[in-house]
Amino acid sequence: MRPIRGIFTASVGMLLSISVLAAESPRIEFLNSGKVIPTTLPFSEAVKVGDTIYLSGQIGVVPGTLKLAAGGLGPEARQAMNNIKSTLEAHGYSMADLVKCTVMLADMRRWAEFNDIYKTFFDRRFPARSAFGANGLALGAQVEVECIAVASRP
Repeated sequence: MRPIRGIFTASVGMLLSISVLAAESPRIEFLNSGKVIPTTLPFSEAVKVGDTIYLSGQIGVVPGTLKLAAGGLGPEARQAMNNIKSTLEAHGYSMADLVKCTVMLADMRRWAEFNDIYKTFFDRRFPARSAFGANGLALGAQVEVECIAVASRP
């Protein structure tokens, strides 16, 4: 009888361990709203893990197209930031939920011009940020911005 009892106890213990591990693993969702970028591209516009959402890099494309906003860095930067806002809102987040952004600029000499546009999207609480110069952004874009947001808790 003892071996059966031991096997039973071990089995129950393993099941409890598995259920605890499963409860601790956050749910992963691959998201494509279709509001900004076409859903036919080979990447998700965002991936949600628990309360955290990771946005793919956004360039200044006009929503629903693969055409950049006309006029260069200024219009592209504003469109990229609006695309981030739209993507966040499509999945229940806001710009206030952003915790980290990475900025890629085709020409780092235009950093100040980008910053003037970027800061208009925030109310004095800026996310952490990194930036670097990049050669050959998608579609010949002047700027790309990639962000991470965490849902605000009430």
